[in-house]
Amino acid sequence: MSKVFRKTLVTAVVAAGTFLLTNALTPDQGELWQWTVSITLGSATLLVQYLVDFGERLETVEEYQKRRLREMKDRLTAHHTEMREAIDESFAKINDATELFSQVDRSVLRSDGVTRLARKYTQVGEHGSEIVKTFAQEEIGRLASLMESLSNGSAECPGENHEWLIDLTTCARRTVYATSTDVDRDFWFSEPAKRYLAAQGEAIKKRGVQVRRLFLVDEPEHVTEGLRTVCARQRTFGIDARIAVQSRLEPSVQVTPLNDFIIFDGELCYETEPDVRVVPVKTTLKMTPEHVRERVNRFNVLWEATEEGAEAAD
Repeated sequence: MSKVFRKTLVTAVVAAGTFLLTNALTPDQGELWQWTVSITLGSATLLVQYLVDFGERLETVEEYQKRRLREMKDRLTAHHTEMREAIDESFAKINDATELFSQVDRSVLRSDGVTRLARKYTQVGEHGSEIVKTFAQEEIGRLASLMESLSNGSAECPGENHEWLIDLTTCARRTVYATSTDVDRDFWFSEPAKRYLAAQGEAIKKRGVQVRRLFLVDEPEHVTEGLRTVCARQRTFGIDARIAVQSRLEPSVQVTPLNDFIIFDGELCYETEPDVRVVPVKTTLKMTPEHVRERVNRFNVLWEATEEGAEAAD
């Protein structure tokens, strides 16, 4: 039953009941009085029904508005929380970046390379393909791992890292002291060896770096013509190269293949570690003062012993 029909029915019943009631109670008042009272009460009943309906609708609307307001308040609160967290996170990143670049600026290292690296890395992220982005991330991760290792005083990588060798030679300003055993004998006939010797020659001529190299062999018969040729070729670059026969040295001076090392400026030691086949399986950079000092002393003892009577390259 619709609401309008229900209201009409209730109004009609009230009006009819009123007419009958007034007719019974006041028969002498006439029909005009009875109709007036009936219509008045019927209209009042209809009006009351609409007022009640309006009140219910108003309560419904108010409840709906309250619920909407609560929902909006909750959403605004959640949005405010999210925005605040996002702003805090952004400011934290800005603070971290500011602190990082402040540390870079305060560092004794050059900061222009770090700035250029960060700028170009973001450009790769914006315009590079997926494989380029992945490759860039891998390279950044590798560089970060290297920096972390260097800060801890030691770094290593699988195999023999020729790029480290050449870059360290380019960075050397005073001395390069090196031993060469059977571990890296074949290296001198490779393409990286040409670049390595060229870098050493440039260091000697342009920066006055003193380069000494000891080729270590176990017995005199191991001093082959090929080894003499390698040694003589290095001398053409200005390298003070010699061959030391370990069997002619004092036992305390002799070294093992594990002691194949290069010392740069008396501050950093580049070492290769061979496997059972005498093939380099690992390259290590060590910067701890105690280790570097031990290697420098070992090289000086070998060098002095070679000068005093071990077989020379010529």
